[in-house]
Amino acid sequence: MIQYVTLLSLIVAFLLLLGVIFALQRVAKTRPDGGVVGESGFTLEGYSYALILLAVVAAVGICYVLVRDTLWAGHLMEWMNIVVRLMHITFGIAWIGASFYFVFLENALNRTDNVRDELAGNLWAVHGGGFYYLEKYKLAPKQIPKSLHWFKYEAYFTWLSGFSLLFVVYYFNASSMLVDPRVLDISPLAGVGIGVGSFIAGWLIYDGLCRTELVRSKWFMVVGFAVATAFAYFYAEIFSARAAYIHFGAMLGTLMVGNVFFTIIPAQKAMVKAATEGTPLDPTLGKNALARSLHNNYMTLPVLFVMVSNHFPSTFSHAYPWAILAVITLGTAGVKHWLNLREKHQSNAWVLPGSVALLLAVVFVTAPKAETGTAAAACTEEIPMSRVNMIVQTRCVQCHSSSPTDDVFKSPPNGVVYDSPEDIIRLKDKIMQRVVVTKTMPQNNKTDMTQEERDILKCWIEQGAKNL
Repeated sequence: MIQYVTLLSLIVAFLLLLGVIFALQRVAKTRPDGGVVGESGFTLEGYSYALILLAVVAAVGICYVLVRDTLWAGHLMEWMNIVVRLMHITFGIAWIGASFYFVFLENALNRTDNVRDELAGNLWAVHGGGFYYLEKYKLAPKQIPKSLHWFKYEAYFTWLSGFSLLFVVYYFNASSMLVDPRVLDISPLAGVGIGVGSFIAGWLIYDGLCRTELVRSKWFMVVGFAVATAFAYFYAEIFSARAAYIHFGAMLGTLMVGNVFFTIIPAQKAMVKAATEGTPLDPTLGKNALARSLHNNYMTLPVLFVMVSNHFPSTFSHAYPWAILAVITLGTAGVKHWLNLREKHQSNAWVLPGSVALLLAVVFVTAPKAETGTAAAACTEEIPMSRVNMIVQTRCVQCHSSSPTDDVFKSPPNGVVYDSPEDIIRLKDKIMQRVVVTKTMPQNNKTDMTQEERDILKCWIEQGAKNL
């Protein structure tokens, strides 16, 4: 019954969205600039693009409900993963690229030579076979041009696609990807609720701090890092290590898009309105928006690390994954600070070496530890291939097979299969890294591989991975 209600709700939502989208597009075509709504910079055409994304999500939801518990379910999930991931990467490149560019522009402005009184600075640049000349006004030009470009949809679509990806990968498969009973035995629904709730809590805490006098002090960075570390610890105590990292990145991404939606764009709206009406503009609006934009700039590298971290289990498989995440966050933010100083033609002898030292410390701390004498001495018996194959067939081929039987993975993850002894021998290095060293496979130890079995695989590999 619930399945039919869900399906009907999704169909109704999809049809309503289509109707509104066509109406907005039709009206937008009759107005210049896509139908600008007041002085806000939002356009009817822009709203329709946002609704198109929601309509796609609703359509995917309809397909998922229809094929659920069929052979097509896994295939659809895989393609949902591909499409949403590609959207997230594309929008993210546009957003982060714009962030990098405008912070560079702010840092590199010529503020002294041949600068008119109404300007804050200018910049000459060459790119793509052409010369460009850019000017920044202290407040606003005397007349606002009709073709004023707004940088906001990149941020909104990055967050929407990222949130959708979080559902596709972690929330739709919460029992296997999100929740790890060895960390905290909670229901999948509780895990989803905690994850979503933490994003709201993170924004409220951060925005509250930004509204205090602390934001004008260097102590703001210290307190901000402490709060971020607390969230990393919280996630590591609730979710699987891999999911904890992703949630930390999603939390930072939520802060970034919140800055755009609640602070930066409203400030820009006020600037446009004041310039259009010829009324005085509160200069603190622009300063606050610039500060939030700079905060976003410092969060970009930590977020990018989280996006790729799932491919490198040496980080999240550590005994203290939250500490590793916190140090990498500080180190990557430090690298971004050095880049910003460099663009201003300022120098600090300690920022880059200190940041690199932090990252190198992570490399050292996460390195595999040498075996104790007792453990090393235990690896004396010659391990036959038949014993290794039995372990792999019992613990691994549910997912890593040409015909997986797992309830989540309907095709072998990353194309890795262990159907034959030759496959196992060929992939022995991957087995050593993921199964023995980092212990991140099987996923959340779903098949209950024992430490003794991991030791046997280790001995076999160290003995030359022979097919005996």
